Amino acid sequence: MWIIPNKLLIYIFWIMEIRLVSSFTSAMLCGRIPGLTAAQRQLCSEMPDALIALGEGHQLGSQECQHQFRGHRWNCSEVWQRNVFAHIMPVASREAAFTYAIANAGAAYAVTAACARGNISTCGCDGRHKSSGGDGSSTSMDWKWGGCSADVDFGMRFARKFMDAREVEKDARSLMNLHNNRAGRTLVKKLLKTDCKCHGVSGSCVMKTCWKSLPPFRLMGDRLMQKYHKAKTVQVVRGKRGLRLVLSRKKHPAAVAAASQKQTLAWPKRLELIYLAPSPNYCERSLHSGSLGTRGRICQHKQGHHGPQSCDLLCCGRGYNTQYISRTVQCNCQFHWCCQVECKLCDESYEEFTCK
Repeated sequence: MWIIPNKLLIYIFWIMEIRLVSSFTSAMLCGRIPGLTAAQRQLCSEMPDALIALGEGHQLGSQECQHQFRGHRWNCSEVWQRNVFAHIMPVASREAAFTYAIANAGAAYAVTAACARGNISTCGCDGRHKSSGGDGSSTSMDWKWGGCSADVDFGMRFARKFMDAREVEKDARSLMNLHNNRAGRTLVKKLLKTDCKCHGVSGSCVMKTCWKSLPPFRLMGDRLMQKYHKAKTVQVVRGKRGLRLVLSRKKHPAAVAAASQKQTLAWPKRLELIYLAPSPNYCERSLHSGSLGTRGRICQHKQGHHGPQSCDLLCCGRGYNTQYISRTVQCNCQFHWCCQVECKLCDESYEEFTCK
């Protein structure tokens, strides 16, 4: 039996009805998705095929976030079960910074991929990478642009219009979200790779055709996780053009001092993740902090193991329960021509530790 892991799939199916049921208009279907702003509903009705890609991007971000935080006290599971495109983290912590960045990276990535596949009628391949020459230098004319380069700029633009449409408050939290949104989208473009195919007689590589393509999304998650660990604390200041976010004087004194010598404020870099509030400990369930707590979580109890998934850290000092489990599994499977697989049944026993 197929179990739908996320109610987002239901929303995607609603959007796909546009192609299957002619009696429904795109505007009616977009009106059925909860949590959208007026601007988002307008984009949905204008480009419903792009919203399908956004749904795929949401799934990418959800799966990658839970992969990166597996074994941590906060494991990124609760936030993706709420309204699909609404605010998803109540506390402006570094976990919120990662969540917004990975969500936007997933959106830009999925829309770009859908363009390359021809699934969105208003975009396709990047036309700037279709010239017949090489890279413009006189010494490198053994390759040329060809194939279908990923139109990442379109993906970033559409993701920005849709994902940033909710940030209308213009307060400190909204500025934080916008910064992290942009960092996630920009990372997709920064990590584009160049693929090439050789052309020539008998496998020689007289000429190469090259194009820009998207790397595996896991790379986005790995890089954003690195940025999560180096995320900067910011504070809000009021300038001539309204509120701005600058690096916190208490948390980053060296950077602030260096900027003061130049008579400027210490701004966060474009690709840095930023946050306003410290993270809660996530040990106990709290609706305010978006924490499910760690009670009942499986942990690892090994001598000398002190990683994130260790019982000492994950269980927050409450201790753990030990359960002895025995089960019968298939083992020693062999393939017999043709076409049958025979397996033996083996008994196995193991201990499972769960937080109290």
